[in-house]
Order: sequence, then C-alpha cells, then structure tokens
Amino acid sequence: MEGAIPTLCVSGRTLPEAWEKAVLACWEKGAAVRTEYDKPGDPPSRDCTMIWVVEAPFLEPRLHRAFPGGLEDLEIYRQEVVDGVHDHWIAPEEGKWTYTYHQRLFAYEIEGRAIDQIRDIIEKLSRTGHSRRAQAITWNPKLDPPTHDPPCLQRVWCRLLEDASGVPVLNMNTHWRSRDAYKAAFMNAFALTDLQRLIAERIAQKIGRAVRVGRYADLVDSFHIYGSYFGEFKGFLSLVEKRSFEDRTWPSSYAEPMFAEARERLKKEKEAGI
Repeated sequence: MEGAIPTLCVSGRTLPEAWEKAVLACWEKGAAVRTEYDKPGDPPSRDCTMIWVVEAPFLEPRLHRAFPGGLEDLEIYRQEVVDGVHDHWIAPEEGKWTYTYHQRLFAYEIEGRAIDQIRDIIEKLSRTGHSRRAQAITWNPKLDPPTHDPPCLQRVWCRLLEDASGVPVLNMNTHWRSRDAYKAAFMNAFALTDLQRLIAERIAQKIGRAVRVGRYADLVDSFHIYGSYFGEFKGFLSLVEKRSFEDRTWPSSYAEPMFAEARERLKKEKEAGI
C-alpha cells in the first residue's frame, strides 16, 4: 500500500545470522525515508519496521566480523548495559550523558526513588513464570522528548515457558523506537542477550532450578540504514556475497583476548577516576 512503512520479520539460529538477515532485509525491502540527520546530498535512508528473532542467542558463533566496531568496544558496551560501568558519566547539567540503559533499567528515577526494574522482573518471574507483567521501561516522558539523543530502547519484556523436559526457558523481547540497523543493532543485541543471561541466572538462584536462555525477539519501529554511509555499507554487502558464513563470523573464544584488554582498560579508568 502506498505510504505504508514495510513490516519485515526474519529469524536465525545465532545472533550473527539473525542480525545479518535483518540488515539485508532492510536493505532489499526497506522504504526510502528522509531522516532528521540528513546532510545536503545524502540519499534517503532505507527504513522498515523490523522483528528479528535469535533462536539460540548463545549458540556459537556469536560474533559477526562485519559489525562496525572493535571487539574491545563491544565488551565495554556490554558492561555499560549489564554492569553500569559508565553510569557515573550521566551528568546532563554538564552537557554529558542524560542516561544509560543500565541506569534506566536498574535505577529508574521516579518520585525521588530509584526503581530496580530488573530486580522486579526477576522477583515476578520467580513467583509466577508465566506472568505477562515482567517488563522494564526506559522512556521518561518528562525528560526525554526535548533531548537530542533520547533512548532508542523502550522496553524489555520477559516470560518463562517450560520446554519438553520441564526446564524453564527465559524468553526476552526488546522494543526499540529507532535503530541504526548496520552500526548499532548488533552491539545492542549482544549486550541485551547478555542481560537475558543474567536474568535467567538470577531466577535460577531464586527458584533453585536451572533456567535456560531462550529465544530473543527484537522489535524495532524504525530499523534503518542511513544514506550518509551507503558507500561504506557496500563493504558489508561485498563480505556477505564473497565469504562463507564461517568466514564472516567468529566464535566467542576468538574475542576473549580483546575482551580481556577491554576489562583491563575499564579497570584503569576506574583507578584513574575517569
């Protein structure tokens, strides 16, 4: 229908497979849409509403070689989301960050209180695994609309379902208002699936039973590839065309030395009070 934003859905067994399929689907079937960041001469972005599903988030290989970022940066970002290593950088009055996802999920400020929404998800599902109310939000309607960079992640929703062997399986949905399909989505999902792992482990501790990490579903209102970097994006398309899936992914073990360097870098930052 004319004027309709395409709604696309893909799935893959592993994180890199699902991300790659989502990016390619956006490129091939997305609509041409202008953005608020376009410079003169930039072509319109490719844009769609996307649902992409990772069936087994921790099945290897877990890393895609073409995600635009270093492996050290990936580990630091994971720790920002899951551990809050840079929450102290929040200082809007100084022109610095206005939020982090960790702060909004683990210490959402409302009426003079800091609400740990992840703890509440864990408590709710430990009592009633099939509850539909285990969710956490990030959007603050008072603070976020006027800011230059409001949260893209809007909501995290979790639910347990037992498998055929009776083992509880933690399913997670994340809902995003906007997402750079090529330059942000992989890092986001890498960190959020690790949060899924953390929640599963903490529920298991509470109920005294193993909890398996289940499928991860990523729902994005505007999943886009910016026209400003179409030239750079051709490198991604070339990689997918010319290399086998094995040659365009890495197992987690490959990245561990770089992840260790990132942890050391964070340790030195902390010691230096940065």
